[in-house]
Amino acid sequence: MRRSHMSNGVPQYQPTAQMLEEENQRLEDELSGKVKALKSLSIDIGDEVREHNKLLGEMDNQFDSSGGLLQSSMNRLLAISKSGGHKFIFYMLLFALFVFFMCWVIVRFR
Repeated sequence: MRRSHMSNGVPQYQPTAQMLEEENQRLEDELSGKVKALKSLSIDIGDEVREHNKLLGEMDNQFDSSGGLLQSSMNRLLAISKSGGHKFIFYMLLFALFVFFMCWVIVRFR
């Protein structure tokens, strides 16, 4: 038996079973609160994972479409380079040099 408090200088005792029941109830309430918080957190994590999976799926589709676009552009470029001979490569080289020169001028005199 434990002493719960004193009344008029005389200690009053509670039965041990009742004290254990109160302590168990308090611990059960604390545990219930923690379980509710954990459940809420796991639901939020699940929602976040589903959202990220959706975004990753969309990103994958966009990369596939851009990969197809780049592949078709490369095929057209190869066809042009094979049919046009060396003039096409020469014009492309001149254009690239012109673009780099203009970038250098803009950066230099800014």
